[in-house]
Amino acid sequence: MRRYREPDVAVVGATGAVGRTMIQILEERDFPVRSLRLMASARSAGAVVDTGWGSVTVESLDEADPAGLDIALFSAGASRSRSHVPRFAETGVVVIDNSSAFRMEDDVPLVVAQVNDAAIEQHCGVVANPNCTTMALMMAAGPLHRAFGIAAMVATSYQSTSGSGQEGIRVLRSEVDELGRDPDALVAGGWVDPGNDLYARPIGYNVLPLAGTLTDGGYTDEEWKLVNETRKILDAQAIGIEPTCVRVPTLVGHGIAVSMWFNTAVGLDEARGVLATAPGTQLWDDDKVPTPLDSAGIDDVLIGRVRETIGRPGGISLWVVGDNLRKGAALNAVQLAELLLP
Repeated sequence: MRRYREPDVAVVGATGAVGRTMIQILEERDFPVRSLRLMASARSAGAVVDTGWGSVTVESLDEADPAGLDIALFSAGASRSRSHVPRFAETGVVVIDNSSAFRMEDDVPLVVAQVNDAAIEQHCGVVANPNCTTMALMMAAGPLHRAFGIAAMVATSYQSTSGSGQEGIRVLRSEVDELGRDPDALVAGGWVDPGNDLYARPIGYNVLPLAGTLTDGGYTDEEWKLVNETRKILDAQAIGIEPTCVRVPTLVGHGIAVSMWFNTAVGLDEARGVLATAPGTQLWDDDKVPTPLDSAGIDDVLIGRVRETIGRPGGISLWVVGDNLRKGAALNAVQLAELLLP
């Protein structure tokens, strides 16, 4: 695999929530950028963004020539990735793509930094970032799988509105304001649906047991991502996974409540011993409760509520939560780019 000492880098989707966070994290981590280019839709082209490498004018992705680039961090959505990633990769650019477009392609490694780093060695020009929910879960499940071998899991996600982009944040804030004008109706009934084109039901003061779009078997695409991506990342197709993905009225931070069973029974002390040394995480004691607010703006994924299963003994239940804009997307992309450095 080729290494880049001072790469020429592009951030694609640079004006979106994840793209802006990518730029911020490149700066925070002193990534050795030789030159930085920013690209986005034609609507954002011409905007000037102040960065650690000077003021950069945003280019139109449709018109951008990738010649001369070494690494491109894509967060432009699946349809744009399908249209543009191949032409970038054909010129020799290594693309780290944050969308779902290529995650399940056999020749595209799906990599969580600090969990399955070695998989990036097999890239053929494109490396995929997992879904942000899967990403947080893998920070706890990956070390436990290496130690004990996961046989089955039941996972329920609690996904923030920023997982739907800037529009998700806007809808939540708007609905909280509008529905909050009549708190009695929220308690006794009679509330008026403010209406939105993003979610199936109101998200303000509410919980939606439907994150994503319904697909096969009554499961959503978010739920299938949790199944398929987990198996690919852990290289364990036999793991039985039962997912439910829920949208909750928070701005940042995806949480997952998960119960796992292993090839042999695992005790609490054994599991905590593994999790205490898991890279990129913080293991919180039982009297501390990690929440999405605690995860906001930090790199580490937080693990808490670790306990032995009781309904089906021999397993471990826990709660994990991480900033979906950072480790769930932008940070992991930058960490993967760092794996391409000498």
